[in-house]
Amino acid sequence: WTSSLCFSGVGKTTLIQKASEVLKSSGVPVDGFYTEEVRQGGRRTGFDVVTLSGTRGPLSRVGPDPVPGKRECRVGQYVVDVTSFEQLALPVLRNVGSSGPGRRVCVIDEIGKMELFSQPFIQAVRQTLSSPGTVVLGTIPIPKGKPLALVEEIRSRPDVKVFSVTKENRNLLLPDIVTWVQSSEK
Repeated sequence: WTSSLCFSGVGKTTLIQKASEVLKSSGVPVDGFYTEEVRQGGRRTGFDVVTLSGTRGPLSRVGPDPVPGKRECRVGQYVVDVTSFEQLALPVLRNVGSSGPGRRVCVIDEIGKMELFSQPFIQAVRQTLSSPGTVVLGTIPIPKGKPLALVEEIRSRPDVKVFSVTKENRNLLLPDIVTWVQSSEK
């Protein structure tokens, strides 16, 4: 069976990075990726995907206004680079699922609108959630507007525990999250 952990709110990437470090230092194998803001001149210009092994590539960048009739994957002002995302994220997820017996943690930050443009990513997330011995430490967005099907599917799984992260509680949640992941992997 698999247990999963999802956050919604503010400071989630920092929290997931700290939890990964604590788990790694306690001997738990951890792999996966997180998303990081890209800023230029104090302004956010996009997001990168960063694997826990340190490989980095673009997830999205601020793009020009949409051209009518041109199909591109956009979330607001951001154009999503689905190919770059898949080249980084998919090997990590497939590697976790095929790493043989034994307990491990897979970090998936985040499962949101940009990432869900990739059908292979959706399949890989479902497969990772079902991988024996794998605990998923993931982040999902707070529902706003139209629900995202995969996010709602994850949120409603009986083996998922959702922690809501706020600026006020983000520093207090770390021990609870680490304890929860360690107890889930037994």
